Amino acid sequence: MKKKLPGIALLIWGANLLGLLALGIFLSASGFFYPPGLAAPQNLPPPRKTSRPSRTPFPNVTLRPSLTPWPTPSLGPSVTPMAVSTNRQIIGYSVENRPLEVYRYGTGPSVKLIVAGIHGGYEHNTVELAAELIAYLNDNPQVIPADTSLYILPDLNPDGYARVKGVDGRANANNVDLNRNWPYRWQKDWKRDGCWLYTPIEGGAAAASEPEVQALIAFVDLMRPQALISYHSAALGIFPGGRPDFPESIRLAEDIAAVSDYPYPPIDTGCDYTGNLTDWAANTRNIPAVDIELTNHRDTDFAQNMRILQVFLGWR
Repeated sequence: MKKKLPGIALLIWGANLLGLLALGIFLSASGFFYPPGLAAPQNLPPPRKTSRPSRTPFPNVTLRPSLTPWPTPSLGPSVTPMAVSTNRQIIGYSVENRPLEVYRYGTGPSVKLIVAGIHGGYEHNTVELAAELIAYLNDNPQVIPADTSLYILPDLNPDGYARVKGVDGRANANNVDLNRNWPYRWQKDWKRDGCWLYTPIEGGAAAASEPEVQALIAFVDLMRPQALISYHSAALGIFPGGRPDFPESIRLAEDIAAVSDYPYPPIDTGCDYTGNLTDWAANTRNIPAVDIELTNHRDTDFAQNMRILQVFLGWR
């Protein structure tokens, strides 16, 4: 008996191994070794790629009206176009006897007027912008509509412009702020809260006391413009002329704001603007008028003001 026992044990162990192997095959085929809910692979095709749900695009928003392109300007920084223009006229003289020059483009009955340099050297970039516009129009006079005459006065305060490019260039040679000297809500002095106060400056001995203001009043009354832009710097935005509000000035300001990046409504510093050109034009001459302040005291914002010029020329 003891001699046959090893053979019998081997047979028993072999049978057990075969049984375990068969059980493993059975359990594998039945999915026993996969987590609950996950069946064994059955030669399934690869999973389909599912794309994210498509989103309905937002409608295109047009923030500014499209404008017909004008000829590309070719203007260099050293250009002095006013010296070569043939459409120049002198409308008066400054305190120090410098000429006040106006440039005309077009011959139509709808008269538009642009005034720059009212604050001389302090806002010298407005004079430089006017020079760029003049240079462009000298090269491209065809952009003026047939029914329009455009006048540009590039420097109403040539004495301040000649004195210095900085705060001491703001007043004329009589130390008068020319944008405080107009005969509408005029004051010799005013509260300085929120106003320019870098140097002592006043509104003049009387309303329209300054020769520069007198000359422009006479020119406005002669030409009777249908709209007026007065350029300034810097940064406060677009101010419609008129106190109380003048609706046509507001409409002009809104149309200009639609093609520019200048703040509108303008930034309110709390200043009480007395003796102002655009308020005088709107409230005493019924001329839609706006003050436009350039972005800073250096740049002319030429491309932006070309868009404004196009709107201004077509404005009715």
